[in-house]
Amino acid sequence: MTNGFAFTSDDRFADEHDNTIFMAKHIDLGNEGESLAEALLIEKGYEILALNWRKGKGEIDIIAKDKEILVFVEVKTRSNDTIQKPQEAVGRKKQKLIVKTATAYAQEINHDWEIRFDIIAITHYKNPPKIEHIEDAFYPDWTW
Repeated sequence: MTNGFAFTSDDRFADEHDNTIFMAKHIDLGNEGESLAEALLIEKGYEILALNWRKGKGEIDIIAKDKEILVFVEVKTRSNDTIQKPQEAVGRKKQKLIVKTATAYAQEINHDWEIRFDIIAITHYKNPPKIEHIEDAFYPDWTW
């Protein structure tokens, strides 16, 4: 008995198992969203330069080139948008991390052209899923 609740080892296993299944579905949904986003960009004529590029704590879902513009794309996929639209999950803190990671990528490749930050928002409760590509979704505040 812990804190007034009796747990058996089976109860703890069930909770861990349920959480593992939830996380697996969440990861699958995210991966599917990123695949849809990549396909959309290719269809629009973008050149994909990198997928899931990481530096430190940051990750850029898709790095692409739109003509002469280097584009950093954050993909947000949700099973529904009743509480929050996918793009609303990219708040100031997340934007700051994306900009920091994008800066590291740009320095690594010695970039010398325009950059842009896009969001691809996918709501996956319909068939086909609703996909919204938001170009120039946010602008970096270089004073961060």
